[in-house]
Parts: sequence; C-alpha cells; structure tokens
Amino acid sequence: MSVFIIAEAGVNHNGSIKLAKELIDVAVESGADAVKFQTFKAENIVSKNAQKAEYQKKTTDISESQFDMIKKLELDVNTHKELIAYCQEKNIMFLSTPFDHDSINMLNELGLQIYKIPSGEITNLPYLEHIGSLSKQVILSTGMSTLEEVGDALTVLINAGVLKENITVLHANTMYPTPMTDVNLNAMLTMQKKFGVAVGYSDHTLGIEVDIAAVAMGASIIEKHFTLDRAMSGPDHKASLEPKELKSMVVAIRNIEKALGSSEKKPSSSESINISIARKSIVASRSISKGEVFSENNIAIKRPGNGLSPMKWCDVIGTKAVRDYKEDQLI
Repeated sequence: MSVFIIAEAGVNHNGSIKLAKELIDVAVESGADAVKFQTFKAENIVSKNAQKAEYQKKTTDISESQFDMIKKLELDVNTHKELIAYCQEKNIMFLSTPFDHDSINMLNELGLQIYKIPSGEITNLPYLEHIGSLSKQVILSTGMSTLEEVGDALTVLINAGVLKENITVLHANTMYPTPMTDVNLNAMLTMQKKFGVAVGYSDHTLGIEVDIAAVAMGASIIEKHFTLDRAMSGPDHKASLEPKELKSMVVAIRNIEKALGSSEKKPSSSESINISIARKSIVASRSISKGEVFSENNIAIKRPGNGLSPMKWCDVIGTKAVRDYKEDQLI
C-alpha cells in the first residue's frame, strides 16, 4: 500500500483564503495525497492569559498574546466549505485538525472521514471520546507523550467506538524545528510492536531525510509542514518546507516505496541479463586431451558465467575429460 503523504499547511495561510488556496496548489504540485489545515475557535482552546511557546515568541510579535495570535488564524465554516470545494476541484484530499468540540462537530458536518488528533490533545479524554464516538478513521499524533499515555489514548478511542484497524499512530516530536538528536525514530517501531497498530511519522525537523528514513522503516503515513516562504511572518513558517523541498520529499518517498520492493530475494528483471557477464564458469586453463584427468593444473574459473558453475569445482576435480578442450573453453 502506498504511503499516505499529508502536506501540513496548518496555519501557514496567515488567515488569508488566497494564501490557503496557494498552499493547496503547492500541495497538489508536490504530489502529496492530502493537504491539512487546522480548525479551532480561539475562545475554546486558549485562555486569554496563556503564554506562547518559545519558538512562537521568536517567530511572531512578542507583545501579542497566544490568544490574539491564534484568533487571527481562525478559518470560519464558509472558508472551510470554499477550501474543501477547491481541494475537490484540484483532486487532493482536504483534511483538518480540530482543536475543540465545536470544531469536531463542524468537520463532521462538512463530511470529513479522517480525523487527525494533534499531539497536544492526547491527554484530553472528553475530546478523544468525542472523536471516538464518530467511528471515523483516526490519525493520532504522539508528540510529548510516553508509551503509557499513547496506550491510554488508544484505549479511550477504541472504547468510544473506533476500530483498531482504523487508527494510525504517528510518532512525533513537538519542537519546531526538532533537533536530530531528539527525533528518536525507533520509537515509531516500539509503538507498532506494543499496540499492533499502523504507524507513521509527523515531522518537524528541517529537511527531508528523516521522512525518507521513516518510510524505509515502515511508516504508512508521513505528515510534514510546508509554507510558501519560510521568511513569512507566523508561528510555523520557519520549521516548514518550501514548495521545491516538499516536492523533493514526495519524489524521494515514492522512490523509496519502489526501492523497498517485495521481501523475496531473487534476481530482478533488470539485472538478470548481467548474470552470465558478471559470473564465472569452469574453463580449461590450457589444452586438455580426451581422457585427461581434470585438476587444478588444467582447469580454472573465468568469465563468462553461462557454463558449469564454479560451485561444481569439487565435483569436476578428479574426473576425466570426455573430449578435447582448447584453452579457455567452457568445461
């Protein structure tokens, strides 16, 4: 099955429907399977006095509160409808992460079949139960969480009505950008083994190599932030890929998918023609007369490989030639 690639636009539209559509165009051009936004009501998710994260303080106006920053990035229901229609027109899946109960309901009414749960909500029991009760497909990000917390969240979702086979758990690290030393990609396999679920990777590193490695390790979903320009003002632009980088990532992932192939070890169709050229056969190392005994003094191993295999060397030594041979002639 093909890796499902989510181009995470998030809030990099800066509140502009025009920018949001340009981001959709970039996602389509990259070859991603889905483009994802974020759905929230600032009043429902952030207290008026909540602090911004350190990375947000560096990338936005320091005097602006988290509430004011987020309020500007809201997308209303009509904007959602317009973006969903635009995605349908462009033949790419629209996804969005809901951050509160009103947003869960809104996305359900808009017909979304896949719910993406962000890392920050993995300990939000009422939220998890609400999404679980909809019996949709669920993608669960696990940044900042312990293995036990992931297990608890899965239990809540499954008890609320989600089928285990409809859940994909994404390994993630909630730092923008994530230092390479903190990626811990092996934890993705730990969750797969422990919980018996499909796994993927939500990436906040700079660059694309970790995403490629995740696919090689068995990730079924890759999610990556992207932007039109890293220099734009806003909380997530600096830790996002630019359009050319996003396209490079998708191309690399598709190549790795092809390269993984099947688990069967056998000559490929492209290399089969080289077997006789690259391998060797048992040949006469000098002229041999009929009846002469084959020994290390009169036979050798040389290319091409379309004669008797050198694996038969011990079977040949000590037997008699049934005809004459010239030097280099295949035995």
